[in-house]
Formats: sequence, C-alpha cells, structure tokens
Amino acid sequence: MGFVTRNTYYFDAPGAQNTRDAARFAVERARELGVQKIVVASTSGRTALAFRDAMSGKGLDLIVVTHAVGFSRPGEWEFAEDVAETLRGEGAKIVTGTHALSGLERAISRSSKLGGSSRTEAVAEALRRTVAVGLKVAVECVLMAADQGAVAVDEEVIAVGGTASGADTVCVIRPAHTAAFFDLQVREIVAMPRVR
Repeated sequence: MGFVTRNTYYFDAPGAQNTRDAARFAVERARELGVQKIVVASTSGRTALAFRDAMSGKGLDLIVVTHAVGFSRPGEWEFAEDVAETLRGEGAKIVTGTHALSGLERAISRSSKLGGSSRTEAVAEALRRTVAVGLKVAVECVLMAADQGAVAVDEEVIAVGGTASGADTVCVIRPAHTAAFFDLQVREIVAMPRVR
C-alpha cells in the first residue's frame, strides 16, 4: 500500500483575487510531479500573463485556452491580440475552439423552438455545482487542448480554471479527447474555493 502526502489549498471565496496564489500553487505542483505543461483558461489575457510571470524561468510550457470567437459577441475574439502576440513570441501555445462542454448543445438548449437541457450541459453543471466552477473550466480546457494536439492524452498536466474571472482552481489531470471524455482523470485537486 502506497500513498502520497501533498498540500491542498482552499481559498475563502472564489474569484480573481486568488490568481497569483493559484499560479504559485500550479508551478509548485508541476515541479513536485515533474509535469511539463500548465493549461490555463484566460478570457482577455490577464490570467495568462499572471501565469506566464509565475512560470518565468521554470522551464514549464504554458498552454492558454481562450473563449471561442463569437462567445460573447458574433465574430469577436475577447482575447487581447497584443497579449496573444507576446505570449506566442515567448513560446506559449494558444488554443481557441468550440467549448467542449457546451458548443452546439448550448444552441439547442437556448433555442425558443427546441429548449431544454442536454446531457453535455448536465455534465458541465454537475462539475460546476458539486465541486467548483473552476473545475468545470479546467476539465473543459484540457479537453479542448487535447483535441487540438496541444497536450497528449498519456501525460499529466496541471489545469487551471476560475469562477467568472481570474484563476481559483488548480488540478492535476490526465487528458482525454472530448470524444473519449470518460477517459479523462482528475487526479488531484491542488487548490479550489472552499465556499462557492
């Protein structure tokens, strides 16, 4: 029988005020485990820059997952173009694609003609409500990154999500492609809001 003892951190409340600590915890756990890649959700680029700063000089790879083009307004990408250019110039990968846990399903559930919810949205809501909004975001980002080849399905990654803005949830995940969702494993929760 083997076991491992590691730190788990709990924030008093969700939100962007936890971003700097979440970045520190993500780097700490990556180094403890020998994990190379940190997958971070970022809407505008601010969270991505905070993680870039925390990862500087540590030899880790940053994968940033953004909202899809048109997520908030048709044809618009919310991520700052200058930040994207800076991050790419520094070797970060940026993944932008349809959200794995909503996508087409959301169009159906929002439709006045069709309505109702979907099984995919039920999975997303279960992750949001039973653990943390940031866990749902982290899982979704890893699915998207795997689908675009930014992470392999046979390597653990550190995955980071948040509640509304910033970062407040850090996990260790073995990725899977969206079509193989149930092969994904959340292996550790490193940090999360205790009260949601």
